[in-house]
Amino acid sequence: MKNELHIFFDYICPYCLRAHNYLKELLPDYPDLTITWHPCESHPRPEQHGPHSDLCIQGYFYALDHGVNILDYHDRMYQATFKDGINIEDIDALSNYVSDMFDVNNFKQSLQQEIYIEKLARSNELAFELSGVWAVPAYRMGVLKLDAVENVGITKEQIRHFLNNFY
Repeated sequence: MKNELHIFFDYICPYCLRAHNYLKELLPDYPDLTITWHPCESHPRPEQHGPHSDLCIQGYFYALDHGVNILDYHDRMYQATFKDGINIEDIDALSNYVSDMFDVNNFKQSLQQEIYIEKLARSNELAFELSGVWAVPAYRMGVLKLDAVENVGITKEQIRHFLNNFY
């Protein structure tokens, strides 16, 4: 697909949050853009670096399978992490936090049974082993790449410039 943008991101990454907000501002200028989201863990278990986003990412795949607006889900996970201080490593806390978006019992059960754990593993592999992602957020469109600078991120103008290469 000509205008397919692949975005690699993590819900615990402040630079991903900032880029997500930039992208939401820019999207109206690119109505034909198709986005494929690739959530991935910046620091997968067993690393001991901050909270782990594995449950949020498994929730993303649940949301995708259940027709939830993905931008709304992204917003909720970033809000949980950066604004509301939800323990995103606790299945009960995370399930309660999204109870207005899903059947909370079904969502919780999917996390407890690790129904989406293989999708998480494949998404991590796609990012870090197959797509050359070094730091998130990272963008791929055709042969073009836009990668964050570690501990700096990506600017709105970099995203706009990247997208303009296809319009």
